[in-house]
Amino acid sequence: MNKYVHGYSAYESNRLHSQADSLADLLHHDSIWKKNSLILEAACGIGAQTKIIAPKNINSKFISIDISIESLEQAKIIADNNKINNVKFEEADIFELPYKDEHFDHIFLSYFLEHIPNPAEALIKLKRVLKKAGTITIIEGDHGSANFYPDSELAKKAIQCQVKIQEKNGGNANIGRSLFPLLDQAGFKKVKVSPRQVYVDDSNPKWVDGFTKKTFTAMINGVKEGAISNNLMSRKDFEKGIKDLNRTAEGGGTFSYTFYKGIGTKD
Repeated sequence: MNKYVHGYSAYESNRLHSQADSLADLLHHDSIWKKNSLILEAACGIGAQTKIIAPKNINSKFISIDISIESLEQAKIIADNNKINNVKFEEADIFELPYKDEHFDHIFLSYFLEHIPNPAEALIKLKRVLKKAGTITIIEGDHGSANFYPDSELAKKAIQCQVKIQEKNGGNANIGRSLFPLLDQAGFKKVKVSPRQVYVDDSNPKWVDGFTKKTFTAMINGVKEGAISNNLMSRKDFEKGIKDLNRTAEGGGTFSYTFYKGIGTKD
């Protein structure tokens, strides 16, 4: 697994939970699977998505895995605090899954493929443990879809710093647009991809705070030191870019970003 570009700080944990909470309805209104299913949540991280999808499928069982013991401990605490008892957390690597062939009814994966250089290989590894006629659900973002008002070249450049740093670490911050070909390449059938657009203006203060400020702008701000040390931007210009991104969350500003949710079926 390549270096996680966002890090494992408390700052990042808060950002992940803000993202999950603010976008729960948009991304997960249809994250509902057949009762009594066994569902693998791959790369569950700190459980930000677990706490949303597990209660929506209370009559199914989840095995939520991650390679980070520290993240799993946080996920367990979150599950306990939310009285979620249909999830078992296990340490496991997607590329070396310790499960038998055709073990799971469904697989859920979010914000993982963007961080690795070989996403199609990861999907093939996951497909092995999926039952025939089982489905995989993937959610990924696409930084190339970010648009905002007031416009700012420095804000755009700051976003590109995050894209470049993630690429340097072997990932792809624009992977959302590639979900269909990736699922197809991995051999999944009946592939369907739907865009989930976040459009934020003054009429939706929940998204202004939870997404524009605490999710997206916080994510870009999180790579400030890396951007400066890699000579991608000066400190002054980067901080002005962040200021301009925050300006889109003030009165009269707007922000738009698109996530992609892909579903594929195993023959």
